Amino acid sequence: MKKLFPIILLVLTVASCKKAEELKYNSPDNIVFDFSSDQKDSILYTFAYTPDLALDTIMIPVRISGSQTNNDRTFIIKAMPDSSTALPGKHYEAFKDSYVMPANKGRVSIPLVIYNTDSALQNQSVKLKFKLYANDNFGTALVDEINGTLVFSSTLEEPAWWTSWLGDYYSRTKHLLFLIATNGVRDMSYGASVGFDVPKNLYIVSLLTTLLANPAAWVKNNPGRGYVLEKIQDSDDYYFYSINNPAKKILYKKDDGATTYHFIDEFGQRIN
Repeated sequence: MKKLFPIILLVLTVASCKKAEELKYNSPDNIVFDFSSDQKDSILYTFAYTPDLALDTIMIPVRISGSQTNNDRTFIIKAMPDSSTALPGKHYEAFKDSYVMPANKGRVSIPLVIYNTDSALQNQSVKLKFKLYANDNFGTALVDEINGTLVFSSTLEEPAWWTSWLGDYYSRTKHLLFLIATNGVRDMSYGASVGFDVPKNLYIVSLLTTLLANPAAWVKNNPGRGYVLEKIQDSDDYYFYSINNPAKKILYKKDDGATTYHFIDEFGQRIN
């Protein structure tokens, strides 16, 4: 019996190794998303601080769970329209029929073009759900790693420093004009942290004041920024916008019974 035990152990070991070898070589390679631990399965993006940007490209990371090969292999990503609020052609460029994992590579990033032309993005985000699908080259057995989500908008939120330098009234349109006038300033010191920043902060605020007071002069003095003040046909009013993103217009309206003008915010209020 003692002599028989090593033989049985040897047989079991060989069978186990053979089974592992079969699993290793007979299991198909899988395709999965390669999001970072911070992202999990979602990508968050905002156009809020780049108002003149009409579109951008998001890179979606994909990798092989398996072996590399010396030939190109295609794989499939599809949008999930029933679970998405983003619309192809309006919010993003539709996925291609297939993508290529290059020969001798285990990872690739897929470009997804998204658009900043829907004015509704200023008030709410849209969601795009997408998924990897099996084909002749790859399986999708790792079900926890084949789904992805992109959430994006151009929504601005009132920053903590706003009331310290720009008053109690906040609107996203005024915030947008602030970003344009200051060429993208996102943060200003406030409260006990102001210190020696007062002159700098007052200068930053003056940039917005200059734009609000005379946008025509601002456009003339900043030709490289690509903004225009365009008269509305059959009207005394104007639109102010970037030539790179003409879908995002701000109304510059003549005051009733006066010769003065003001920008108008999303609440229909004059911006001062």
